[in-house]
Amino acid sequence: MVENNVSPPLLKVTDLNVSFSQKSEGIFGKSHPVKAVDNVSFSIERGETFGIVGESGSGKSTTALAIMQLVQAESGSILFDGQELCGLSAKALTKIRQDFQFIFQDPYSSLNPRTRIGAIVREPMDVMNLHSPQLRDEKARDLLAKVGLRPDQFNLFPHQFSGGQRQRVGIARALASGPKLVLCDEPVSALDVAIQAQVLNLLRTLQTELKLTYLFISHDLGVVQYMCDRIAVMYMGRIVEVGDRISLFKSPKHPYTKSLLAAVPSMKMMRRKGRTVRAAPDAPKDAGGTTGCRYAAQCPFVHEECRSVVPQMRPTSSDGHMVACHLDD
Repeated sequence: MVENNVSPPLLKVTDLNVSFSQKSEGIFGKSHPVKAVDNVSFSIERGETFGIVGESGSGKSTTALAIMQLVQAESGSILFDGQELCGLSAKALTKIRQDFQFIFQDPYSSLNPRTRIGAIVREPMDVMNLHSPQLRDEKARDLLAKVGLRPDQFNLFPHQFSGGQRQRVGIARALASGPKLVLCDEPVSALDVAIQAQVLNLLRTLQTELKLTYLFISHDLGVVQYMCDRIAVMYMGRIVEVGDRISLFKSPKHPYTKSLLAAVPSMKMMRRKGRTVRAAPDAPKDAGGTTGCRYAAQCPFVHEECRSVVPQMRPTSSDGHMVACHLDD
């Protein structure tokens, strides 16, 4: 849980924009810019888990990659522990990178199949020249033990592990540099449900033990509800709602958030014969030139202002719940 303090947030993202070039359909289609992240702003307090949830293509993973400086931001500010990351030189970025690390989605493709897991875990320490060479192996073994792997597995290869075990290796590797912030991009989506629970519990335990801060990316509302203190809902590159876990799930404000929650089946709903649950509608492929609210074409409550005026984030209560919607409460 987040401690009550007056220290500045560990991460503050302000008006972040990321665009990609996309080719139009057809043989002679021309390339045109597509805004994947559109004026995104949020902050993450030290010690909390901040979630970003949305459908595939909503821009949540691109946001994480921009924070990690793995894709270039078109404009905006990314302030990490008081240091501006946008425009930082490669040398300066190398020094600060040990403080934020990434847990990737796919435990199969994110590990080099020709490298033993001990070397995989110690690699960040080798690259960043952390600790003495003798101490690196010791710390790598300690990290493998922390994530639930045995010392005798140190010299095995990734193909000798299950998917859940491989993701534990990925977690150990992310922790090797002693980061303050860990970005988790769909870290359990490729795992069986039973294994998902084990990995999520491990992440929570490690957060407490190592005083970690998480940015948690997921499309799974159940996972987000279990893991996160605060949650941002993202739709087509924009954040449409931010709230703490209880208020967001108990009292969603944005029509898109409501449709996402309505699409999650429950035993109570399934028992109600004839009950129709409206799923979240598919987003248009490209709404980069859309004026007004990007959800207007799918929203059942749309009115004229929604089609012409971009809704701005506004507070809906004193607890920090925010929504970008023209509708009244």
